[in-house]
Amino acid sequence: MKKNTIDIITLGCSKNLVDSEKLMRQLEASGYKVTHDSDNPKGEIAVINTCGFIGDAKEESINMILEFCQAKEEGRLKKLYVMGCLSERYLKELQVEIPQVDKFYGKFNWNDLLSDLGKSYHSEFAIERHLTTPAHYAYLKISEGCDRQCAYCAIPIITGKHVSRPMEEILDEVRMLVSEGVKEFQVIAQELTYYGVDLYKKQMLPELIERMAQIPGVEWIRLHYAYPARFPKELFRVMREHDNVCKYMDIALQHISDNMLQRMRRHVSKAETYELIEQFRKEVPGIHLRTTLMVGFPGETEQDFEELKDFVRKVRFDRMGAFAYSEEEGTYSANKYEDNIPDEVKQQRLDELMAIQQEISAELSHAKIGKTFKIIIDRKEGEYYVGRTEFDSPEVDPEVLVKDEGQALKIGEFYTAKINDADDFDLYATIL
Repeated sequence: MKKNTIDIITLGCSKNLVDSEKLMRQLEASGYKVTHDSDNPKGEIAVINTCGFIGDAKEESINMILEFCQAKEEGRLKKLYVMGCLSERYLKELQVEIPQVDKFYGKFNWNDLLSDLGKSYHSEFAIERHLTTPAHYAYLKISEGCDRQCAYCAIPIITGKHVSRPMEEILDEVRMLVSEGVKEFQVIAQELTYYGVDLYKKQMLPELIERMAQIPGVEWIRLHYAYPARFPKELFRVMREHDNVCKYMDIALQHISDNMLQRMRRHVSKAETYELIEQFRKEVPGIHLRTTLMVGFPGETEQDFEELKDFVRKVRFDRMGAFAYSEEEGTYSANKYEDNIPDEVKQQRLDELMAIQQEISAELSHAKIGKTFKIIIDRKEGEYYVGRTEFDSPEVDPEVLVKDEGQALKIGEFYTAKINDADDFDLYATIL
């Protein structure tokens, strides 16, 4: 056990990761040595940043807490603190059920942890972070919470209403990160397209992204988690006119049948969804669309599912993930609908949908053979350098593998690569 060392463990999404990175910077400013997601945590204090989104994520968070409780009972840990979405939502229950934890914090009051350690918050480091990603890219969180009230989603219950960060504060953070060597920004929020409505009384995402794109040193900007209803169309122009705004959009569509969209309270129709996708591809030539779809939502009929499969075949998404509906207590659908699709039917539909997408993904990957792309190198792994194109977000999208043949590529540098092979997921390239 190392004195004055704190282990931070982050579970869940990249938005949680940003919170952990901010906490790490504050703890370092207070004199602690901090490690993140260590395979072999040895600090005398541990902080677990939890996820409370769906059943599997909650279970992972609980298991991690119990693992560290055991370490504490065995004398390998002095203090254990828990923060994040799970404890935001279930604070009282967790305090009763897991008394071995020294203190639980929510998602937004983790500054109190500093006070409880006898330290104070350093406001001069408010926008600073200890990056846990490779030095050349960072996640940039532009807002918290969500005002959409989708029937299945617990996020508004956990994180509250949408709160945008002031634009100048975000731009200052971008400039600071660029000065530290960051070239690529994954812009994230629960819901990007609502950005600015609370602060400026209108959607300000296009202006924010345009101003980011004008900052020297910003090489790539990638957008995550947009919402299809009332999409800010001015963003098309920004993406088209600025080469450093990646031709990539992560937009969760969830379903396509009007029956499902209405029951899910998505405030968008089948026709509007098809029209938006058509606009994307017309206004931003070459754009790669990533989406997430849901199967097994209460009341999903065979006809609804057939429409969804037809949608995936027609649209041919560049990137697609899917998941089976999981009832979340307190949500509209948990209160109003019966979870009436058997688990085996949900799984069957999920497998069927992903099989269709796997074929499409393989075809789209093979279509890139012979083409050249600008890639950034993330890491060296075995006998390959591993990179990405502008169409690939870290962790979730395909990678570009370049065989190490003594060319000494630099991590975090851009290269022009020619694709010479592909499998179902990754591309293989040589540097030109």
